[in-house]
Amino acid sequence: MGPEAYKFLEFLAAGKQHLWQVLPLCPTGYGSSPYSAASAFAGNPLLISVEFLCDWGWIGPDRIAHLGERGGNVAFDDVHQRKLPVLREAARNFLEHGATEKQFEGQWQRFTAFCTAEASWLNDFAFYAVLRDHFNTGAWAVWPEPLRKREPEAMAKATEQFGHELAVEQVLQFAFDEQWKALRAAAAKQKIRVLGDIAIFVSMDSADVWANPGLFELDEDLAPVHVAGVPPDYFSPTGQRWGNPLYRWDVMAENGYAWWVQRMRRSCILYDIVRLDHFRGFEGYWSIPGEEETAVKGEWVKGPGNALFERLVQVLGPLPLVAEDLGVITPEVEMIRLTQGMPGMKVMQFGFGSGDFESRAHLPHRYVPETVSYTGTHDNDTTQGWWEKAQESERIALQTYMGPVGMSPVWQMIRASASSVSVMAVVPAQDLLLLGSEARMNTPAVAAGNWSWRAPEGCWTAELALGLSNLVEMTDRDNDPIIPVVAPTLAEISPIATAPMISA
Repeated sequence: MGPEAYKFLEFLAAGKQHLWQVLPLCPTGYGSSPYSAASAFAGNPLLISVEFLCDWGWIGPDRIAHLGERGGNVAFDDVHQRKLPVLREAARNFLEHGATEKQFEGQWQRFTAFCTAEASWLNDFAFYAVLRDHFNTGAWAVWPEPLRKREPEAMAKATEQFGHELAVEQVLQFAFDEQWKALRAAAAKQKIRVLGDIAIFVSMDSADVWANPGLFELDEDLAPVHVAGVPPDYFSPTGQRWGNPLYRWDVMAENGYAWWVQRMRRSCILYDIVRLDHFRGFEGYWSIPGEEETAVKGEWVKGPGNALFERLVQVLGPLPLVAEDLGVITPEVEMIRLTQGMPGMKVMQFGFGSGDFESRAHLPHRYVPETVSYTGTHDNDTTQGWWEKAQESERIALQTYMGPVGMSPVWQMIRASASSVSVMAVVPAQDLLLLGSEARMNTPAVAAGNWSWRAPEGCWTAELALGLSNLVEMTDRDNDPIIPVVAPTLAEISPIATAPMISA
């Protein structure tokens, strides 16, 4: 969230863009996946700008000089080893001087207010983050039983033992919050809205499940009885066994879906618009027995449906949501989306596949205004990589559809998406840069080598911005997405247990 992010906003503004979609900003878990997060509420400390911490006076410039230049794909292990100690040192400095020195007065007041407002998740995440480091594992299921089961005496002892470390984690979340809000404000000045992304399920190895085991399908030993995934599909012949524990929707319904209310409130504070990943799971989800190694032997189980969204709207008001309605979509799923007034998604790469009526729904001539169109998503190959590997039938289909235009197939698809009636047209960064499979963000069902792509230095050029600007003008997209923007406050939410910040 440092200087390069602001340069990227300048590029977007020069290109007359009004939307910036981001992957989940949560602290990543297994495989560095943002969809396998350590918390559904917390921000990823690795995104914090050390340059701005230096500007704030939290740390000296000599302490960040050794971090070196950024370039190439992200090496997460290296970043953890080099950056996290610096972040924690800066946080300790703030804790030592924030309450007493004049220069930090405003920040300290905002910090204490942040800890109070976000206590419903912040304290649990601080415990989880500290204990994860202490035991050198995020798998809380193997922690000592008293901590695994959050016995009051064990938690009190941990508070006494790790009080300062717990406060450091709270400070890091505050720093993330401050920097993200500043970046959001800079985007808003340029009339750029942020489209965020939340995964429907949460990771077993997360603060959420550890702190709220009664909300999930766990047995007496706190092991998952059933886990989430999807059946065999386009991406995998054995389906995808994600391994997330499933919600006990009946229990959630009894307490007014309080956890989901808090989660959506937090999302609407972080983002202008929220994309709901795996939307079909709210109507029905693929339930896999916990002992199964693949997703083949799962079954469809009914989800909460409209009841959840009606409760969210009742408490929070109209919500700016986009449904990721890809995969096996039934009329019941569509009915929920339409009833709630959410745009759905279309992915143009899918439109040139089998050539049947269903796949052609992903082509622009079939779009309706309540659509968010994509050339591809983070789960697809880049469009250039897809084209290079495309079957002859797919190449013929694209050339037949687009016509003999003298430009790359990637830009043909970008232009077609922008020219459609969809309310939003989103292009992955790799497609703008005409990058191939080497820049792919994620390959579903493949455990390693994902999520590490980083834009090359100097790639956001004035020439590229001009091309985007011209396209925006010619396709009448020089306006804001027609989506309501809300920012619920804590006072608008049904009472949920909160606690003051942990004493340092």
